[in-house]
Amino acid sequence: MPSTIVINGETHQLDLPDDMPLLWVLRDALGKTGTKYGCGIGSCGACTVHIEGQAVRACQVALADVWGPVTTIEGLGTPTAPHPVQTAWIKHQVAQCGYCQPGQIMQAAALLAETPRPSREQINSAMQGNLCRCATYPKIRAAILDAANSTGG
Repeated sequence: MPSTIVINGETHQLDLPDDMPLLWVLRDALGKTGTKYGCGIGSCGACTVHIEGQAVRACQVALADVWGPVTTIEGLGTPTAPHPVQTAWIKHQVAQCGYCQPGQIMQAAALLAETPRPSREQINSAMQGNLCRCATYPKIRAAILDAANSTGG
């Protein structure tokens, strides 16, 4: 049975298996390749997207289980109006290889939406499930703190 899903504000009618992971819906069916495949078991955070503003691992959510609008890294900001987290990422030159960064940014944006002025401990707790093989964690933390300060939360 066809599924209706909203991705980055755009409604899509999809004739795909209900058990297809959202990650593959995004990447293979819709061409939203900013969401990355990492581990496939929800442990690395590379595939983090928002569903109704909540950070979730797209590899762990089946198409039939998507409960609301989905935002991917492509829909978080725009080239002319980037999200404050994206601006801070650039300012702090967080990315090295860059592979994990979409998931890191999506997790950080969800954190700041829920907790506009997080402590270092809250940042560490929220971000612990997002792995960075380049170990840019100090820059990630600094960028999140900067984004929190820039939004006036």
